Parts: sequence; C-alpha cells; structure tokens
Amino acid sequence: MDHTTLEKKIAEALNHNKFCSFATVEGNKPKVRYMALFHDGVNLHLATDRKTHKVEELEENPNVYVLAGYEEGGSKDVIELQGLARVTKQEQLRNELWNEDFKRWFSGPDDPDYVILEIEAQRIEYTPHGGELQVWEK
Repeated sequence: MDHTTLEKKIAEALNHNKFCSFATVEGNKPKVRYMALFHDGVNLHLATDRKTHKVEELEENPNVYVLAGYEEGGSKDVIELQGLARVTKQEQLRNELWNEDFKRWFSGPDDPDYVILEIEAQRIEYTPHGGELQVWEK
C-alpha cells in the first residue's frame, strides 16, 4: 500500500477511536494514562490541564507513544504511534476541540489551564482488524 493510502486508512481508523493510551517518559520510565483522542490526519491532539505531570514530563522529553484501537464499538484496528509532543494554547484549536464534557475540569475554552497536546507522528504501526501490520513513517 502506498504512503498516502496508508495514511488515509490510519486516519479513518482513528475516527473510530475516541480514547487512547498515552505514554510519556517520567525520569527514565514510561508513564501511561487514558485520554480522549482527537486527530487531524495522523497528527493527534489531546486536551489536558497545563498543571498536570504530563506537561512537565513533555518539557523534559517530548517523545511520546500512543496506543489506540480495539475499542468496543470501534473499528478493531490497532494503531501504535510514536511521536513528538508539544503543548499549545492555540485559540482556534482549543475552540475546535472544546466539548461540554470538559466543563468538569475547565470553565470554558478560554480557561488558561486548558491546553492541547499536539502530537506529530513520526512512526505508526497500523494493524487492520484481521490484516497484517503495516508501517507508516514520516
């Protein structure tokens, strides 16, 4: 499968996964947590509080790993993504991703603690349900 077609298949599979396991590095050990998943193609966006440990961890080491897939009701495809993350307060992106569920943690899309983690994919291992592993690289 060519690079562009594979990228489209991965993005389509991401459409069916609302959550992911998100791993950062704390010290020299991995730290994993579940997060709501948003994406633009193969680049991911995760909403978080700027005062969390994950933000501190990314300042020390921007390398991250995301596992998505096989979620109930999802496509059953598996996506393993290695990438580089950065924290942004980009207003347009914060407004785009904002949803009412976030009111549990933030006062609104203008809350100064509400930030987005932008993850630039570097390498993705994609295994379609019942299919063979395929690798996408930047």
